[in-house]
Formats: sequence, structure tokens, C-alpha cells
Amino acid sequence: MTQAPDPEVVELATKIFDLARQGRTEALVAYVDAGVPASLTNDRGDCLVMLAAYHGHADAVRELLARGADADRVNDRGQTPLAGAVFKGEQEVIKALLEGGADPTTGTPSAIDTARMFDKKELLELFGAQ
Repeated sequence: MTQAPDPEVVELATKIFDLARQGRTEALVAYVDAGVPASLTNDRGDCLVMLAAYHGHADAVRELLARGADADRVNDRGQTPLAGAVFKGEQEVIKALLEGGADPTTGTPSAIDTARMFDKKELLELFGAQ
């Protein structure tokens, strides 16, 4: 029999995911520095970097990556933070992820596939793709 999650733990995790979505970098990294995994992932496979990237928070992305988060963490739909940032047109986040080692060929669709889908030629050049 599976034990139900502790409501207090669920509440704390929800708060931390919200900090990533809102780009509240200082509060977010305080939790990570206190022991919350930088790769914390929700029930849809979205990690903190994915949430921060998708919502346009480059500073939060940089700080999470500096604390060991995976720039290429794939969610349950096969998406990476970089592909999400390409989809949303978040230039600073794209730069932060690439500086943090993100691979534009990872995921389905990959960041390259996403750039092609939306005819973002400048990103295809940046990624070294045609």
C-alpha cells in the first residue's frame, strides 16, 4: 500500500515550484541552499529550471544551474527547458541555458525542432543548425 504524501511536504513543494514560476530567485535559491534538490521535479516532470525558463526568469535559471540543476532535464512530454524558452521567445533564458550547457538537440521536440517550427532563423544559426 502506498502512503499518501505528507500535506506539509506537498505545500512546501508547491511553494517552491511557484517561486520558480514567479522568478523569485533569492527565495528560491535559499531553499536550494538549505537542501532542496536543484533538480526538484513536479508530478508532470517539470523541474525548477523548466518552470523558471518557461516563465522567462533567466537569473533563476542561472542560479539553479550554478547549484547543480540539469539544463537538459526532460519533462514527461519530452520537452527541455531550452525548447520551452525557444517556444516562448525568451532570449535571455536561451542564453543562460546555453551558457549552462544545454544541448539544443535534446528532447522531443528539441530546441532546434522548435526553432524550425516557428521559423526562428537566428536561433537555428545560434544552435549551429540549418
